Amino acid sequence: MSFTLRFYHNLPPSSRSVIASLRGYYLSRWRYDKHTEKLVEEALERDTWSEKQWADWKDERLSFVLERAATRVPYYRQMWAERRKGGDQASWQYIENWPILEKAVLRTRSSEFIADDCSASKMFHDHTSGTTGSSLDLWLTKDTVKQWYALFEARCRHWNGISRHDRWAILGGQLVTPVRQQKPPFWIWNAGMNQLYLSSYHLSPTLIRHYLDAIVKYRVKYILGYPSAIYSLALEAIKLNRKDLKMDVVITNAEPLYEYQRETIAKAFSCTARETYGMAELAEAAGEGGRGRLDQWPDVGIIEFGDDTGTTGESADLICTGLVNADMPLIRYRVGDRGKLSADECRCGRTLPLIESIDGRSDDVLLTTDGKHVGRLDPIFKRGLPIIEAQIIQDSLKSIRVKYVPAADFSESSLKHLTAGICERMGDVKVVYEQVTQIPRTSRGKFQAVISNLSTTNNHIAGERR
Repeated sequence: MSFTLRFYHNLPPSSRSVIASLRGYYLSRWRYDKHTEKLVEEALERDTWSEKQWADWKDERLSFVLERAATRVPYYRQMWAERRKGGDQASWQYIENWPILEKAVLRTRSSEFIADDCSASKMFHDHTSGTTGSSLDLWLTKDTVKQWYALFEARCRHWNGISRHDRWAILGGQLVTPVRQQKPPFWIWNAGMNQLYLSSYHLSPTLIRHYLDAIVKYRVKYILGYPSAIYSLALEAIKLNRKDLKMDVVITNAEPLYEYQRETIAKAFSCTARETYGMAELAEAAGEGGRGRLDQWPDVGIIEFGDDTGTTGESADLICTGLVNADMPLIRYRVGDRGKLSADECRCGRTLPLIESIDGRSDDVLLTTDGKHVGRLDPIFKRGLPIIEAQIIQDSLKSIRVKYVPAADFSESSLKHLTAGICERMGDVKVVYEQVTQIPRTSRGKFQAVISNLSTTNNHIAGERR
């Protein structure tokens, strides 16, 4: 555990909320300004564009991004120079002439993807581990951040009749309270973002009633977060026969939203549950406009498929070219997910293309010895550990197995940090490591970052449907 996090956890709950609020005000200044509403209106206008309008817009934007990447981004500029030196005269203005970018390259050479007319020190520095346990460093200018959050405001909030000014709750991967804490509050109030940040590491049946009380106390209008975590809240709310938890909407992210979760969440919170898809790399995004289908956001990125199956009813690798972040452009980036498009038209009145499904992000829900549900463990890889990829496997309530692929700068101390991160979230468990050259993939070329091998009985307790 870092000194900063240890210091934060030793503070009284009220002080944690003050720190979270200060951070919230800082993030709000990065995300929103006087131009936000205009950007939102422009995004909503594009929702009903004709096919030709979208084609013209994407052609112009893609041309700009490709030209900028080839001439101003060190990694791509060097790549094209080497190709020219070898006699390759292919034009960089055609996306099919660009090679596929793999995560391993982005991980090890991330700073080379920043345009040379930008200063990394003045950009927003983000980290993500994605679904593979691979830590990535990302940089965004303030304009890019504002554009992205205007799109989110339009297509996640406005579509569902809410706004950033409403009070809301989030269930994510941040350690907002120490895992060892056994008494409420298991949350902090972030006044800078009107946000109740709920810990996703204290979701045992005996503690969830405190979460439900907090949601009512803070007058939360909607919840955003991991489906597995929100589902745990919903199950207990139904069990307790709570009638005071009506939400405007529940928005899910980071994991697939299954039908049994959707139905339970709708029953518990008297509202619709909407699924979203996205990534910190800003290479692609989608949101649910109608039940069961995702509306692709064409102004975020262009989707290609690793083979022809994505357009013929079978899942395929998603190869994405980001259009939002032209200052750290990712061209033909293999995002690590698989999916397929839909040939149907959206019944919500928008003209955005539909995604039939996104596959390959089905992390299992883990169970602690005291009954807490842990839906995601990927945040522990955001510390910049020198591990290329990792898989966490739960064999028993007291045993965690980790398969990992070490990076060149790996050392044994890295495993100590990883163990600390796991124990912070799972409690007192035995952690066993297995070094491998590659994490085993499924027949679809993906692997689960988290796997539960618990018995059917224990998984039933954890809220898993069998």
